[in-house]
Amino acid sequence: MLIAIVGTGQIGAAHARRLVALNSVTELLVADGDPARAKLGITASEAEVAALRTRWGLDRPPVERYLDWIRGMVTGNPGESIQYSRPVATLIGERMPVTLTLAALGLLMTLGLGIPLGLIAVRRPGGALDRVVQAVTQVSLAVPPFFMGILLQLLFGFVLKWMRIGGYQDYRSGFLPFAASLLVPALALALPRSAMVASFLRGSLLGQLRTDYVRTAKSKGASDARVLYRHVFQNALIPVLSTLGVITAELLGGSLIVEQVFNLPGLGRLLIMAIGSRDFPLIQTMVVYIAAMVVLVNLLTDLLYRVADPRIRV
Repeated sequence: MLIAIVGTGQIGAAHARRLVALNSVTELLVADGDPARAKLGITASEAEVAALRTRWGLDRPPVERYLDWIRGMVTGNPGESIQYSRPVATLIGERMPVTLTLAALGLLMTLGLGIPLGLIAVRRPGGALDRVVQAVTQVSLAVPPFFMGILLQLLFGFVLKWMRIGGYQDYRSGFLPFAASLLVPALALALPRSAMVASFLRGSLLGQLRTDYVRTAKSKGASDARVLYRHVFQNALIPVLSTLGVITAELLGGSLIVEQVFNLPGLGRLLIMAIGSRDFPLIQTMVVYIAAMVVLVNLLTDLLYRVADPRIRV
């Protein structure tokens, strides 16, 4: 398949790269599930495909290959990537700083936006601020992540000109430029998730404000602000912690859509490329990593439950 592209400047080059990538994905979809066939393309002969399968060990029995992979995972050597011809552990290690930094920034922004919005909304339930916060959260939840990323690129790149589109800085060039290049992608991650946190926190706070201990505290002369921040807020954190646990596990596993939109070399983009090229050693290791992150985050969330609500310890 040949795609002709007519364009000038950076926009034309960007369209060219996207169309070439689309062309490659189309060829992979036409090919079958054989990674050797996906690597060589649909025009390769059966002899060439068979030779490559033998070289990669794909002609061995599946059980034997699976046991070898299990031994490799236990010993810290999950094998070599079929697509990149490099150790899987090295590929994941190179992209881990991008995903971890993006996840940390996204989580901080989620907390920094979601918790204040939830507290503002519940100060005057049904008031003007409450209605505004609910409208903002509903819009943020309704916008898909990829479209949110495109809108932020247009806003910060073309309208405000605060960033350069595709201006990713590698972490080896310095942490501050690297972190600065991830601020807008982290905001694209944080906006819908902060809306989720604000919505859960508002509902939980409203439920706590109707309980007997709140009426008792107010009868003793405690102000609304003291009751909200000193007593109610901590008791309302359990549903929010559950939501944050899911969000954190999702972020640590790699943000597939946002990394694609902003062209970031993170784990999510690596997983998409591995699936497209049928790179089974890399796919299997990435799935184990994501599962481990989910288990670890759930464990930490359960431990935080005990800190937020001492009644759970009993």
